[in-house]
Amino acid sequence: MTRRLNTLALTGLSLVMGLALWEWAVRDISRVVFAPPSAVLVRLATDIASGVLPLALLGSLATLAAGFLLAVALAMPLGFLIGRNAKVAAMADPVLNAIYAVPPVAMVPFLIIWFGLFFEARVALVFLMSFFEILVTVAAGARNVDPTLLAVGRSFGAGRARLVTRVMLPASLPFVFAALRVGLVRGINAMITAELFLAAVNLGALMKHSAQRFDTAGLLAVIALLCLVGLAAQAGLKSLEARLLPWHVRR
Repeated sequence: MTRRLNTLALTGLSLVMGLALWEWAVRDISRVVFAPPSAVLVRLATDIASGVLPLALLGSLATLAAGFLLAVALAMPLGFLIGRNAKVAAMADPVLNAIYAVPPVAMVPFLIIWFGLFFEARVALVFLMSFFEILVTVAAGARNVDPTLLAVGRSFGAGRARLVTRVMLPASLPFVFAALRVGLVRGINAMITAELFLAAVNLGALMKHSAQRFDTAGLLAVIALLCLVGLAAQAGLKSLEARLLPWHVRR
């Protein structure tokens, strides 16, 4: 408990110091160039109170949820298959590594041709940017399961299905949570990228309109909201990981 309070205190102190340094650094700079944190916080509170930011955020989160959940549903089983089957890994690794090296943004023209400019294309970009991060990490976790654990499971008569659910999956959970955390961050990046590159909607539309008006406070308010969403998502996954893996997570 004391360690957690100390961590929270240090986090709060670093945040306050960072905001104070930001406020001091831009004191002589025009707000058209870069707004101070005081102006950003006021704008953030105003847009939240008016309902503009929450409504835009809900639309963006719908895209994120659809693309990320689809990526998880496909990448998890495929990652375990690649990680545990040497033949499948030998066949899939060259193709996956080649595709993984291509920046997902380079696929935007194809997504426009295949899906148009709207919801489906945004979901596809979130899927692409999350899928490979999750797949590679889960495959690494499945590949690194201690063979001794599998041998013990077999010695107790565990079949293939029970080995997967009772041995491989629990042993791979640290990698699974790492995959979810990295994939979620990439998904948030893809969400806002899609809303800027494709049809401007939701948070992306707010950012474009603010940029057109040289409203840096409005731009930074959206970015601050994205930071808060990312921090909340990461904190939720860390909390869930600590509950499910108390032996792995240092409190």
